[in-house]
Parts: sequence; C-alpha cells; structure tokens
Amino acid sequence: MRRASLDFEGFFDVRQTTDDAQAAQMTLSPGQSTGGPDNLHADSDQWLYVTSGSGRATVDGEDVRFAAGDLLVIEAGETHEIENDGDEPLETLNLYVPPIY
Repeated sequence: MRRASLDFEGFFDVRQTTDDAQAAQMTLSPGQSTGGPDNLHADSDQWLYVTSGSGRATVDGEDVRFAAGDLLVIEAGETHEIENDGDEPLETLNLYVPPIY
C-alpha cells in the first residue's frame, strides 16, 4: 500500500502511479484553462473528479458545465479542454487508466 496527500498548491502534480493507473491533482486559477481542440490521450481514459470550484469542459467540441462533486469521464481519444470560469480555484483529482504521465 502507498499513501499520498493532496494539497492542490501547484498547477498539476502526479501523486501516485501503478502499472495500471495514475492519480494526479490539478488546480486551475479563475480564468485559467488547460488542453484544447488538439489535446487528447490516445490510449488513456481520464476520470476527473471535481473536489472544489466549477467550470466548463469541452469534450469533442461539446461544452459541459461541472461543479464540486461531479465526476467526468473523458475517454481515450476524446479531445478536451478544462476551463475554470468561476471566481475561485478549480481543484480536481484526475485518474488516468492506464498511466500517461
């Protein structure tokens, strides 16, 4: 067993990795975004759990609103951008299956 704490102090930090999956924390400041129309993970699903804040995801050209407590699944090969369009930091826990980083 391994254990890691989440602190959400940096932009993106991989916290744990196994042969089959990877966990990373991400924090976006208000107005900040990551990804874009060419961003995808060809062989990995991204499970994005919103721990605090709110924002918008554009996945394969479709906009989806999300807030704390939501779980998004971005499947392998789907293009995506995550944007914090709120007034407070957007903090997410991201699982990549299989690992990508």
